[in-house]
Amino acid sequence: MLLPSASLCIALFAFLDGVIAQQESLAGTNYPQVFDEGVDFTQLFSPKLTHIERWSQTSWNGLVTFARSNPLRCFGVDSAIPFDVAVLGAPFDTATSYRPGARFGPNGIRQGSRHLNVARINVPQKIRVTDFLEVADCGDVPMVLTDNKVALRQLELANAALLSRTSLRTHGDKSLAKDGKFHPRVLALGGDHTITLPLLRGVVDIYGPVSVIHFDSHIDTWKPQRMEDSPWEPGQEIPLSHDNYLWHAYKEGLLASNNTNIHVGIRGALDSWDDYRDDHEAGFVISHADDLEEIGWKGVVTKIRDTVGDNPVYISFDIDVIELGMAPATGTPEIGGITTREIKKILQGLSGLKIIGADIVEVAPGTSANLNIQESIATFSLLLAYDTQDEITQIVAANIGWHILALMAKTPLVA
Repeated sequence: MLLPSASLCIALFAFLDGVIAQQESLAGTNYPQVFDEGVDFTQLFSPKLTHIERWSQTSWNGLVTFARSNPLRCFGVDSAIPFDVAVLGAPFDTATSYRPGARFGPNGIRQGSRHLNVARINVPQKIRVTDFLEVADCGDVPMVLTDNKVALRQLELANAALLSRTSLRTHGDKSLAKDGKFHPRVLALGGDHTITLPLLRGVVDIYGPVSVIHFDSHIDTWKPQRMEDSPWEPGQEIPLSHDNYLWHAYKEGLLASNNTNIHVGIRGALDSWDDYRDDHEAGFVISHADDLEEIGWKGVVTKIRDTVGDNPVYISFDIDVIELGMAPATGTPEIGGITTREIKKILQGLSGLKIIGADIVEVAPGTSANLNIQESIATFSLLLAYDTQDEITQIVAANIGWHILALMAKTPLVA
């Protein structure tokens, strides 16, 4: 464990002592009462002064939602309010194989999105999301921390409940949905990559099998099988995890047929070359990270579009696809990834695809964003694990989500 130096600790405690001292009232001091019952808060909180959102008596100023989207208690008192896209957190990381911490991903991504706004123009994508979509942040699914099956069932049911509703905006044409109706879309914030399986089950119930565009360092189609000297007993189930959920998706018939699914950014190690054979059986083609050196981002976009065709598309985005120096806070880091500039261009190149849902996963920012001052002192060694102090991974993930929303806004789900 990397421990802070003595001088750094002394400086931190001195700073915190000063902050706490400034927050305490001076004994015996009388503070004047300055509240004016006639104050006009609409004028006082004018966006011309705050440069934030317009104030109203029903606004939630200061509440951190994804890219300043509207907060809704989607499973409670706000369940009757319609929307077009739900942002849904999935704080789950107990099926990861290396570094845990992605349960803090939903909060971290929201923190990283504070500078973004769904009501502002996305210049590269040439669109303002709110001109076409009502985006609601439904908060997190309160997933059980000690039982993976129960936790994933909670997420599956919550996701299905959101997808089953009717979206705010409908279109004159027929919907892509099997029932011909227009349903909300979900942008899920993970959470380790296992969450994609219950999310896919929900969209397939609405649209049928979908083409998955899987941005990742690893193929995640590892075929569960018992090996010699395995700790699993005969007949014992090999558990679902963040490296085999796509194999399960294939076996459940969730993926579009004829190899119309694609991995982008692959560069992780294999146990055997048979892993690629199994991956092809599962219905995927592969674009390796090294391909960018040969064909550039335009070539990658062409390969993606040629693979998925006109199928309904689900985007699953593992943050470890990004170059490690630009997104270090992840569960299974790999060097040599896609840069943030390249990924922006690749996403822009997907304009026009019919994206029925998406997730951003494996963001493991550590716990510093979730602690108060006293807790931070007690767990000082966690303050910089795994992200840098400038929240670079969280900012990258948030921007990816913002661009995915722009892609959704560009293309209504019409048949």
